Amino acid sequence: MNQQVPVGGWFGVFGAAARCPLWLLHGLGWGLGWLAWLLSRKYRSHWRAHVALAGLTPAQARASVAAAGQMVLEMPRIWFGRPLPVRWDGLTHIEEAVAQGQSVLFLTPHLGAFELTVVEHARVFAGRRDMTVLFRPPPKPEVAPLLAAARERDGLEAVPTTMSGVKRLVQVLKTGGTVGLLPDQVPLKGLGVWAPFFGREAYTMTLAARLAAHADVVLLAWAQRLPWAQGYVIHVAPAPEALSGDKSVAATQVNAWMETLIRQQPSQYLWGYNRYKQPHD
Repeated sequence: MNQQVPVGGWFGVFGAAARCPLWLLHGLGWGLGWLAWLLSRKYRSHWRAHVALAGLTPAQARASVAAAGQMVLEMPRIWFGRPLPVRWDGLTHIEEAVAQGQSVLFLTPHLGAFELTVVEHARVFAGRRDMTVLFRPPPKPEVAPLLAAARERDGLEAVPTTMSGVKRLVQVLKTGGTVGLLPDQVPLKGLGVWAPFFGREAYTMTLAARLAAHADVVLLAWAQRLPWAQGYVIHVAPAPEALSGDKSVAATQVNAWMETLIRQQPSQYLWGYNRYKQPHD
């Protein structure tokens, strides 16, 4: 069932985009990605520096420039449009955990169509297992109602990035539920530790390890965008090891897991994201 998009303002823009075919959105997104890269010196600087840190050549990561624009323009279709062609790789890991009543923590980097993992989980497991995710309020208040509408769907609960939101995530896991988290976001000051990410110290959230301590199963997931608007593949795999009780060691482990996922498809990672910025209050 499609989400209903309220009319007016940003809703009208997103509603129109949600009705567009995926090939058109990805084609326009290709241009948008390159336009942003060409117009922003800071973005280009971050992109080049981060690609080099990962040991990649610009040619190996060049497709990520267009992929960033495609990620932006596909969101209205993911949130409000008709269901997209999706194939699961590793769905049994989720099915088994749900069947056994185990709590699940999903860790997903800013890779591919990361919003799709949440939407598709809500669609597939609606009525059986909801997913609860953190929701960071947007810097522009006028966009907040749009994002709230995008996350109001069966099988999905969004909580704010506040102490009450974090407590809710812990409660969900303690009662056998499912939580989704993007662990490669820069947390607020005091909520992280410095840990290596592609060989450079990055301020890394400790929340992933805290939540993992309450989860029966930790899964790594990401949505691969297929070429020529053919659809997506959502990859799911168990975490390779248990997280350390030491928060700095655990943050290093999580960063290493995210690196492994990113290296599977570096052309779809947001290399321009300022991952190494100083945290703020």
